[in-house]
Amino acid sequence: MTQPTPVPRQFLLDLYASAVAAVSPAKCLPAFLPPPPSTGRTLVIGAGKGAAAMARTVEQHWPGELSGLVVTRYGHGADCQRIEVVEAAHPVPDEAGRQAAARMLQLVQGLSADDLVLCLISGGGSSLLALPGEGITLEQKQAINKALLRSGAAIGEMNCVRKHLSAIKGGRLALACAPARVVTLLISDVPGDEPGVIASGPTLADPTTCAEALAVLDKYAIAIPGSVRAHLQSGAGETPKPGDARFARNEYHIIATAQHALEAAAATAQAAGIPAYILSDGIEGEARDIALMHAALARQIAARGQPFQRPCVLISGGETTVTVRGSGRGGRNAEFLLSLAVALDGAADIHAIACDTDGIDGSEDNAGALLQPDSLARAAALGMRAKTLLENNDGYGFFSALDDLVVSGPTRTNVNDFRAILIL
Repeated sequence: MTQPTPVPRQFLLDLYASAVAAVSPAKCLPAFLPPPPSTGRTLVIGAGKGAAAMARTVEQHWPGELSGLVVTRYGHGADCQRIEVVEAAHPVPDEAGRQAAARMLQLVQGLSADDLVLCLISGGGSSLLALPGEGITLEQKQAINKALLRSGAAIGEMNCVRKHLSAIKGGRLALACAPARVVTLLISDVPGDEPGVIASGPTLADPTTCAEALAVLDKYAIAIPGSVRAHLQSGAGETPKPGDARFARNEYHIIATAQHALEAAAATAQAAGIPAYILSDGIEGEARDIALMHAALARQIAARGQPFQRPCVLISGGETTVTVRGSGRGGRNAEFLLSLAVALDGAADIHAIACDTDGIDGSEDNAGALLQPDSLARAAALGMRAKTLLENNDGYGFFSALDDLVVSGPTRTNVNDFRAILIL
C-alpha cells in the first residue's frame, strides 16, 4: 500500500525540525564527555550559539564538581546552576563579549597539570569571544567584522582575519589554560568541519598566518586602519602553530555536524515515503548563485526524471554568502529562496525550505522561509516583483508579506544552512 502524498509545507517543516533535533547538545554531547580528573578541578569554558545548551547538558551529566563561564548570543541562554552564562552580540561583537572574553582568560589563570578544562565551542563564537589584540580597539574590530560580513567572504576567510586580530582566538585560549589539559567539544558550523575554523579555534593550534589574513582583507578591498595593517605586517598577531608542545595533552571532538542533520532529515523523508537525496553538506558560494544550480536540478527532475525520479526531496547544507548590494532585510537563506523563486518562475509541484539551524537567518528574527509554486503569483497580487526585491537583498520582506517566514526561535545549536527542495 502506497503512502499518501505529504502536505508539502508541513513535510518540509518536519524535515527542518528533524535536522535541528539531531544536532542538539542534549542528544550529541553526553557520549563525548571525558572522565573527571582524579585529583584536579574541572573548569568549563565556551562560546557560541549552542554554548549555554552545551553547558546545561554538561551539568546534567557530570558526576563531580565543576564551575565555569560560557558566552552565547543574546536570547540563546539556558538555565545553568554551576556554570555562568553570559550573553553578548552576534554577528557584530560588543562590549559584553569583550568583557566575557577577558574574564575567561582571567578564569583559566593558575591552573595545574592535574586540572581539566572542558571547552564547549559552537558556531558564533568568533563574534562572542571578542578580545582585540594589542593595539587594536573593539571599534576597529566591529568595523572590520561588518565589512567582512557584507563582502561575501567565506567563513574560513573571515575567521582567518578574526584569529589574527584577537588576543584569545586561534589557540591563544588553550595556551592560557596551560599546563591544564584541555578537551574541546565542537558543534561544527563550517563546511568541511575544519575544527580550527569553528568559532576561530580558540583552543586549537592555527596553521593560518598574518600574511593570509592581510591577503583576505586586500582581496575584498576592506579598508583597515594603519595600526591594524602594521599589526599584521609585523607578525604581532601571529597565532600558535600545529606542533607546539603546549597543545600536546589536549584533544578535541566534533560532536555534531551538518551531515548529521541532513541524514536525520533524509530519514524523516524516507519514513514519509519520499526518496531523499543529500547533495552535499558543504555547499559554499553566493546564495543567489547556489539557488540557480538547485533550480536547474529541480527542473531537470520535474521535466525529465533525471538524475532522480519524482517524487523526491533534495537536501543540502553548508554556508552560502551574500554580497550585500541593497538596503533590504534578510539573511542568506531568504536570499537563496528568493533567487530560487525567480529561477523556478512558478514551476508546478516544486516546494522548498531554507533555514539556518541556529534559528536565526543572518540578524533577523526568522530561521528562514518556505517557497511554494504560487509564491510569485501571490507576491505579484500584492504588488511585489521578486526580481526587484532580490536586487535589494530583501528576501525577508518578500516572504514576510506572504506569511511564509519560518520562525522557530533560537535552537541553541548551529550546523549552518539547511535546504530541502521537494519535487512532487
